[in-house]
Amino acid sequence: MAQYQLPKRRRIFLMRHGDVTYFDDSGRAIDPESVPLNARGREEASAAGREFAAGNVRFDRVIASGLPRTLETAQRVLEATSQSIDVEVWPEWQEIRGGKLKDLTVSDIERAFLSVFDGVVPEETRFLGGETIGELLDRALPAVARLREDRSWDTVLLVLHGGVNRALLSHAITAGGRAFFGHLSQATGCINALDVGDKPADWVVHAINHSPPSPLHADVRNTTMELLYAQFVRYKAGDMN
Repeated sequence: MAQYQLPKRRRIFLMRHGDVTYFDDSGRAIDPESVPLNARGREEASAAGREFAAGNVRFDRVIASGLPRTLETAQRVLEATSQSIDVEVWPEWQEIRGGKLKDLTVSDIERAFLSVFDGVVPEETRFLGGETIGELLDRALPAVARLREDRSWDTVLLVLHGGVNRALLSHAITAGGRAFFGHLSQATGCINALDVGDKPADWVVHAINHSPPSPLHADVRNTTMELLYAQFVRYKAGDMN
């Protein structure tokens, strides 16, 4: 019998950026294009870096979406691992783009917040009245193929966003398919571990939503969008008082 040759695969560490504050103390929304990490987010990013360092993980490439919260997270991870790598910017992995809430009717706002991360999401679903899930997949998935076509790396770190991560994870879970599983939780600062082989369908999912500060997620039973909607409703109620 011929000796079995183990398949060779490369590792993708997929992170979500650290925590940010999307509403200021007065309840006004902060521009998501420029919002920085808050104190909790900075610690989440550094904690992830310390975990990589403890595991002696070395990155060949580091890629972020280019939004400040992803760049700051990536830099903090690199600082904690004592690695000097230029962070590449791939804007096609920026977060799913919302529209303007003022353009939505009151009855549509709750659905706009919650439907996009509710189970297996249809491609025509719009995020906060903006980009559809299908449009997100159209720009996010070809970038995955482009990354895999480059054979120069063995271990890559991607620092992206909750919605984009769900698109990439859904792609991996379906062995290279096109789907969007909104119920895949992505805590701020979390780490996912994925392996890819030479064939397009060769994906192995090793870890999802590992959060170094709170690996058991013991105190969280709501989605990011549920929590954001609760903040939005609270601030709107304050405006009416």
